[in-house]
Amino acid sequence: MRAGAVALLSAACAALLAAGAPASATAARITAARTAARTVVTGVPLPYRMADTGGGDQLITAHAPGTGATTGTVSWWQRRHGRWRRAGSAPARFGSGGLAEGRTRVQGTSTTPTGLYGLPFGFGTGPAPAGTVIPYRRIGADSWWCQDNASASYNRWVRPLPPDCAARESERLADYPTQYARALVIAFNYRHPVRGRGAGIFLHVHGEGATAGCVSVPAGAMARILAWVRPAARPHIAIGTADGPTALTRY
Repeated sequence: MRAGAVALLSAACAALLAAGAPASATAARITAARTAARTVVTGVPLPYRMADTGGGDQLITAHAPGTGATTGTVSWWQRRHGRWRRAGSAPARFGSGGLAEGRTRVQGTSTTPTGLYGLPFGFGTGPAPAGTVIPYRRIGADSWWCQDNASASYNRWVRPLPPDCAARESERLADYPTQYARALVIAFNYRHPVRGRGAGIFLHVHGEGATAGCVSVPAGAMARILAWVRPAARPHIAIGTADGPTALTRY
């Protein structure tokens, strides 16, 4: 909670206890005070409540109710003249296994990793939306994402598939023309990959249901996000839950 909300709650609780109100009445009023404090906090735009936004002027937030959720909300935020404003929002889907702390996630669990990540480039089977300036790669028949833990290309786009990367351990991107019509790479486990933690985590277009660990949004939202992202603004994506150890505000 922000300092003002904490002070409000503390003052309300202290006053109620000092007044010697009956236990049931005191409990009810404390609950009401807590609700009021939460309202104060949630009225503040999300980027202001986060521990880190990546230091840039663009931020995408992927918010889930809890770690067991497979749906939530993606919003994208722009900072101008020091003030964050929401530029758009869309319904989101997460991994069929829910969400998991990114630093301890295990590959193959179909969980979406929580945390704060960069957005190195976009890709897709279709052309980049008009106005796109982030680097964008077109998917071809020989475009793959290597997920083989034994490969030197682990967690990398490869074209063609290198000899040390097994096809059965990797993803042929052209096999998913709906989901990968347009997408952004989420730099989870990307800069210095840890074997067994996971590979191929993207922000992409909705498929038929929950993802295999990615974040997805409707096709129109994906197009708007790609056209909006500006590398010079150092964009990041933050993925997290409403509260608890994986709360979005902790990242």
